[in-house]
Amino acid sequence: MRRLNAKAPVMLFLMLFFIAIGGAGVSAEVDQHLYDDAGLLSDSEKSELEALAAEHSREEGIDFLFLTTNETEGRTTETYMGDFFDQWKADTGQSNAVILTIDMENREFYLAGFGTAETKLDNQRVQMILDRITPYMQRSDYGGAFYETVTTASRYMEYRPGVNPESIFLKTWFHAAVALLLGGVVVGSMVFNAGGRVTTTSSTYVDRDHTRVRSEQDRFRNKTVSRRRIPKSNKSGGGGFGGGMTGGGSSYSGGGRSF
Repeated sequence: MRRLNAKAPVMLFLMLFFIAIGGAGVSAEVDQHLYDDAGLLSDSEKSELEALAAEHSREEGIDFLFLTTNETEGRTTETYMGDFFDQWKADTGQSNAVILTIDMENREFYLAGFGTAETKLDNQRVQMILDRITPYMQRSDYGGAFYETVTTASRYMEYRPGVNPESIFLKTWFHAAVALLLGGVVVGSMVFNAGGRVTTTSSTYVDRDHTRVRSEQDRFRNKTVSRRRIPKSNKSGGGGFGGGMTGGGSSYSGGGRSF
């Protein structure tokens, strides 16, 4: 029987060690969610938001990404975001993402949904999230804006596409109010009917055998027709909806604001 080389276990251990390090490096790169090139977040915010984004990304199967920059190199905020996604998609092999981009050069921010997020987070829902995060942006709470984006987007995705997640009919307090109202109606009806029905009406006291209508007469007096002109509105409706296609051919839903 051939004796094993004494150095073989050591070599095998080193090979496995370097493979593990390499695999960990790739995993760390793929799992990155914050790309704060403008340096808007503190170290504690980065740790908290990275953990939050990772948790919701696993639950939804959609990566929540935070991108900031001080220089777009002449590109619009939306185009810069699209170019970033194309490169991110090529590097990670992922295609489902929600990206909040903050452009400090142009003082603009843009929210976009790619892949399955394009449907789950359509243009209308994007606008609703922008309404919620705009106050954070105006007071320079960029970490708060990303936190609100992740938590609100995740909640909206629980509803099927086309449903307004902020509808009053979906609110818990509304369901409770309706239940209380119905309960009050039922109880009130029971109390009202508890004393028995009243059978006496106005006809009870009318002697129909000795009552006669002597005469009946209708007279037409006059007719007045008034006309009022309805003014025509010169206002045209405007949307704020966005979305489009990246240079790499990926479609997305989206919308942006200034701050």
